[in-house]
Amino acid sequence: MPDDAPRIGPKDALIVFTPSGRRGRFPVGTPILKAARSLGVDIDSVCGGRGLCGRCQIEIGAGEFAKHGITSRPTHVTPWNQTEARYQEKRGMAIGRRLSCQALLQQDVVVDVPAESQVHKQVVRKRAEARAIELDPAIRLHYVVVQEPDMHNPTGDLERLLAALEDQWGLTELEADLRILQSLQQTLRAGNWQVTVAVHRGQVITAIWPRFHDRSYGLAVDVGSTTIAAHLCNLSSGEVIASSGVMNPQIRFGEDLMSRVSYVMMNPGGDREMTDAVRRAINELTEEVCKEGGIERDEILNATFVGNPVMHHLLLGIDPTELGGAPFALAANSGMTVWASQLDLRFHPNARVYVLPCIAGHVGADTAGVILSESPHKTDKMTLVVDVGTNAEIVLGNRDRLLACSSPTGPAFEGAQISCGQRAAPGAIERVRIDPETLEPRFKVIGSDLWSDEAGFAEETRKIGVTGVCGSGIIEVLAEMYLTGILARDGTIDGAAAARSPRVQADGRTFSYLLHQGEQELRIVQNDVRAIQLAKAALYAGIRLLMDRLGVEQLDQIMLAGAFGSHIDTKYAMVLGMIPDCPLEHVYSAGNAAGTGARIALLNQVARDEIESVIRKVEKIETAVEPKFQAHFVAAMGIPHTTAAFPNLSKVVTLPTHKPRAAANDGDTGGRRRRRRS
Repeated sequence: MPDDAPRIGPKDALIVFTPSGRRGRFPVGTPILKAARSLGVDIDSVCGGRGLCGRCQIEIGAGEFAKHGITSRPTHVTPWNQTEARYQEKRGMAIGRRLSCQALLQQDVVVDVPAESQVHKQVVRKRAEARAIELDPAIRLHYVVVQEPDMHNPTGDLERLLAALEDQWGLTELEADLRILQSLQQTLRAGNWQVTVAVHRGQVITAIWPRFHDRSYGLAVDVGSTTIAAHLCNLSSGEVIASSGVMNPQIRFGEDLMSRVSYVMMNPGGDREMTDAVRRAINELTEEVCKEGGIERDEILNATFVGNPVMHHLLLGIDPTELGGAPFALAANSGMTVWASQLDLRFHPNARVYVLPCIAGHVGADTAGVILSESPHKTDKMTLVVDVGTNAEIVLGNRDRLLACSSPTGPAFEGAQISCGQRAAPGAIERVRIDPETLEPRFKVIGSDLWSDEAGFAEETRKIGVTGVCGSGIIEVLAEMYLTGILARDGTIDGAAAARSPRVQADGRTFSYLLHQGEQELRIVQNDVRAIQLAKAALYAGIRLLMDRLGVEQLDQIMLAGAFGSHIDTKYAMVLGMIPDCPLEHVYSAGNAAGTGARIALLNQVARDEIESVIRKVEKIETAVEPKFQAHFVAAMGIPHTTAAFPNLSKVVTLPTHKPRAAANDGDTGGRRRRRRS
């Protein structure tokens, strides 16, 4: 043996951890948890090895492990002890499990760390293109025993707490504010000098409880211009224990965001009114999810927020006036961490709030959340992500380059500006099919699983009625009207179709299509078509600008995000020309990706650093000053497009051959530049 070879004492034993494969020799009698920590093995613990939290459970391998050159047996660690028996009696533990803080090394052994015992455990999102979220929350709980004061050591209670955290957990240079100090002495004595400390990102003490405490929660919030959605999460498991949403009360100040900015401009103190309204709504929503989740508000220690730039500014109490006109300057576009109390949010008094970064004056923290959720910056595929709303936010690119812009689609997709339109609610038509021969429609409404031509539909919908058409229904009825020849490529309702069906009816100089005749008559008129054409043309033009900038003609995948995007049938969105041609099997609904991004940032603190780094590299395109926007906008007024081919779509549906429109259908072409909305 070489002179410099490490000498292994007779009382050393080899330990191998799986699945990490890390290994090392330690003196007999070393706690398995201590060995794991010295090797950097990922084992969770709150109680610091005192057998209270049960998070450090392991399984001892049994058998011959030729790969590691070890024979391992459960008897190669110390037997089950009283601490483990007490934990088993109170909380239960799976057969074969041990607490790694209690099991001491005796002989060579293989130790498996189950997924649920790992600090950075994986939380899987449940949808087809799901990816795992590595659980690494910003809030960590640490149980410590603090040295009691005595006459010979007059150190302050805070200093002794900090010393205990450094000695027992290796935490140094921690900060604590006055609120912590105000309750510190009572808490230490109530816990008989045993306390649990919550630390934010290894830097700031945010909460202290007497004795052992192992519950902490966080809130991920998407502040949309129409709705506010919140997800209450267990920070230890990553589980969403309650979710809810509420209408944004700011709607009374204006349907779209520019109307709200105008309200601020015209009404001194209007920004304060809207800030108070949104904060009250969040507090009410917090009460609701806490009640559903069975917890108290003061157990929420951390929260993350996303929202468009106007919502972002109003939440933070910043006047959004500068966002109302060029150059649409943000007060700040970096992410920020503040005390919840600074935002008047009723969480734990010391809870911390992280607001994701904005990208540009019309591309906000909600888009940052979408990027974090869908990860276009991590793929080689040319990826388009569209968050469809009153102001569509668009991201295009891959790991090499990422571009973003917003496009002024307006509220038509949500049912506004449509004669029979309404928001998604029971009674709203959400699915439509039109018979290509008879032009007779059938539809489904929210609140019923039956189609309108199925037996029992009338009885099932008698209470809710058929009240209007929501966004997804509007997209489908117009796309079906085009596929069946009722609509011409230029968007005019073809009067010649009146000879095929009495549902196509004269309406002044234009025509309309009768979708439903009942207690409430629902028909699609020419102005409805024009409103959707304007919206979809603005969306397509924004996408096309980004494609031009990247020099690409073909997309590999498209993701439709947002509440509206998650309910659109992707085929009909493409038939209408909302998005460019792409193989339909590569067009997905991403659900509320902005809210998912907020949840990722809540459950993984490193994701916060990641998104801030990514956002700094995103190239921002301002559609308002791009000379090609108007040309793309006019061309995109056609259905699906005036000039662009849709070969992939043509494989799935039979697109009508172009017909010149009849003179009787002379309507407004709508090919004008639209006022920017946000």
